[in-house]
This record gives sequence, structure tokens and C-alpha cells, in this order.
Amino acid sequence: MAARLPGARGRWRGLARAAGAGAGPRAPRAVWEAGTGTGGADEPGGKGSQRAQERGGGGAGSSSEAFPARVVPGGAPAAYVHIPFCQRRCHYCDFPISVVGSRGAAVPAAREAMERYVALVLREVRAMEVDAAAPAPLRTVFFGGGTPSLLPPDLLEALLAGLDRAFGLDPSAEVSLEADPGTFSREGLGALRAAGVTRLSVGVQSFDAGELEACGRAHSLRDALEAIDAVHAVGFPSWSLDLMSGLPRQTVEGWGRSLEQALDAGPDHLSVYDLQVEAGTPFARWYEPGARPLPLEAEAAEMYRLASRTLRGAGFEHYEVSSYARPGHRCRHNQVYWSGEPFWGFGLGAASFLGGRRVTRPRKMKGYEAWVPQLEARPMAAEPGPQTEAEAQVAAQDGLLDFVMLQLRLVEGLGLEEVAERAGGGSRGGRMAAGVLEAVRPHVKAGTARVCGEGSARRVQLVDPDGLLVSNDIISDVFAALD
Repeated sequence: MAARLPGARGRWRGLARAAGAGAGPRAPRAVWEAGTGTGGADEPGGKGSQRAQERGGGGAGSSSEAFPARVVPGGAPAAYVHIPFCQRRCHYCDFPISVVGSRGAAVPAAREAMERYVALVLREVRAMEVDAAAPAPLRTVFFGGGTPSLLPPDLLEALLAGLDRAFGLDPSAEVSLEADPGTFSREGLGALRAAGVTRLSVGVQSFDAGELEACGRAHSLRDALEAIDAVHAVGFPSWSLDLMSGLPRQTVEGWGRSLEQALDAGPDHLSVYDLQVEAGTPFARWYEPGARPLPLEAEAAEMYRLASRTLRGAGFEHYEVSSYARPGHRCRHNQVYWSGEPFWGFGLGAASFLGGRRVTRPRKMKGYEAWVPQLEARPMAAEPGPQTEAEAQVAAQDGLLDFVMLQLRLVEGLGLEEVAERAGGGSRGGRMAAGVLEAVRPHVKAGTARVCGEGSARRVQLVDPDGLLVSNDIISDVFAALD
């Protein structure tokens, strides 16, 4: 299984390094898309396979520090905000959530809980400061969860206003929000659009009623179809649809039908995830990965190939392992993560990447409630980076490995010149770049990777789809060469 990446779905680092044994041609896990630090979306990161794509939270030089620096030189171009509220917990979900029932904010106690949480997140935002004469405003904001569409529009607007006051919000910023069918009406979507949301990520997951029920999803197939109608009626500059493969009793033929229905829905972006059976979930008690009633490994791999053929044939670019977009509709927020840029993370379980360090907030509400006042009480100063030469070397090597993993999961691939630069240049940089070439040589011969360009412009790319299916094996071989 391809390793999870930073952020919304944390634990990525250990999995990445453990990938050396190779898991065979199982469909790869989404690269994270947005930041809960729990283990990703569209991403990200994305749910039982979750949008580790429309989520965020990792990056080079991660740290075990409990708190981020309160003063951030230069700021960051993106912010992930975790909204933990859900109608129920799905059978595959291991994310930090707070269940509020099917009526959501219509119940006074649930509304009060949401108000308290938003006030706490705004306190965290206000505790941070950018050290720059003219800091650039936020280019992207991603509201992930949880089910952010359960949050009343006035509370969402308060969060956006708080981010704008603290960091500035570019007039052309991409503001993404995850929305589950059955949690919004046409009128509610209109209010979200008016509040500033420019991009919606709709968690349909399947167009098969039986598969939705097997996953414990709160919405029905009818809810999904009505949600799609509402999205079109309101009109968003861009919207994404999530699908999951590898579900209980799912067949390749049924998966193909879901893909076709997804295309009929007319999204600008599709995130396609393979189910991951996470420890501690009902699915972990009921099922064994790769065994019935889940699809077998070969079937899961064919589902991945089918998605690639079908969606690329319909005009979508397969720009990242689990992400497909019509031209001009890539998720800008996720591209901040994948490029290794810094980003803010706020809220329960969220992860930030600032000053070369990844810091994850507590996953439990009581822990987060205690964490915010402790952050506020810390000195208003930038904290130092690694203090010893050994720590600096470890941080630099971690950063290099993170960069390699992220780049190999993108259609553009990994630039050898960038590897050399990030390895410190000189003879060491040259050796590292040469090591990457040597590591991928067997995969080039096997037809799962290729080397493009000449001289310093050479790039290593994984072949779509078969190279992406064995991405763990290829990334592990490259890691071994860089170790």
C-alpha cells in the first residue's frame, strides 16, 4: 500500500520507510491533501482512504515539538482548518471527529459546541504572528473534517474573517470546503458561497446504495444525487467529487459504473481513493485487507487502472496518484503541500509545517482545549531550529526524503537537479542524484518508471498507471539509495 503522506493523515513517515518490502500492486493510497495530522484532501489528505488529499500537514523536517513557533518569518501561503463535526462515525474512519447527530446545528447543544470550538480555533489563529514587513496574504484555505458542511455559514464566515485579520486573504484565494451529501441544501450552499467558499469537495464515495450502507455513510444515494443537483444550481468556480474503491463486496464492474456516474455528475476534479483498513475501526474488526468480502489485491489494482483509463479518457489529467482534474482545476491548496511550501494548520488534530518543522495539535477535544491556552502563554518569539549539527543533518535528510516522496507521486516527477540542491550541492549532491538514477534503473527497465530530459533537466517519473501502482517499491528503492 502506498504510504500516507503528511497532514490530514499523519503516520506517513513510518509507513514510507517501512515500504521497502513492497506491498504488491495494490492501488496506492492518496497523497494527503489537507492537514489533520491524524494520518491528507481532495485531499490531503480524505475518508477511510481519505482525502489525504485535500488535507494538509506534513513536510520536510518534521518535529516532535508540542508547539509551533508563535512568530513565523515570512508567514505561509496556505491554511488548513479542521472542522471535526460529523453526523456519525463511518465504519472506516479513524479521524478526530465529534459526532453531533443527523440534525447538526439545529440542536441547540450542537450549535453551542460548534460556537465554542470556532472561538477556540480563532484564539489559536490570534496567537500566531507573521514576522515580515509586507507578508503575502493566504492563497488557499481548506476546511476539512469531519464534515465542514455541518458548520453554520455564519461560523464559517467568522473563521475566514479571523484568518483574514491575522494573515490577509488574497482576493483570488482558493477557499475549499469538504461537504457531505445530506448535510446541505441549495440554500445552505448559497450561503456558503456568499461566505467566501470558492471550491467544494463533495464526499459521495460511491454511487452504489449497498456500498454506502456497508461503509456506514450517513447519506443515501438519493442524497448524493440531490447534492450534485444543488452544487450545479448554486454554481462554484470549481468543485471536486470523492470516490472510494476497495469497498466491501465491490466489483470491478460496479466500480466502473460509479466512475461513469461520477463523470455524468460533471465535476471539475475527482479524487479517487483506495480503502484503507485502519486499526481501531469497525472495519478492522470485521475485515482483513486483501481478503473477501473486500476486493482481492489484483482486483484493487485493476480498479486503479480502470479509474486512470476512464478519467483520462474523459479529458481529466491524472496529476497526482489519486487526483484527477480538468485543465485549470487542480487543487491549488494541495499543491502547496506537494511543493514543500510552509502552511498553517489550525484546530483539532491539525498539523502545520512552519520553519521546517511539522507540529500536530492534540486529537482529543479536551487536549486541544488545554493546548490552546498553553500556546497563548508561550513567549511571543520565533523558536530556534535544530541546535546541534547532528540534529541539523537529520532534519535535512528528512526534508530530502519528504521531497522525494512527494515529487514521485506527481505527474511532473522528481527533478535530479533539485535532489542535488536539497542534498547540499557539490559532490554530495551529485552522488545523491546519481543514486536516484541507479535506484530507478530496474524500474525503468520494467516499464514502471522513466527518465525524461537531458543533463541537469533530467526528471524521474512514474508511469501511469502501473508505475503508480508500485510507487511504494520505487520510493523505497530511492530512499535506500539516499540513506
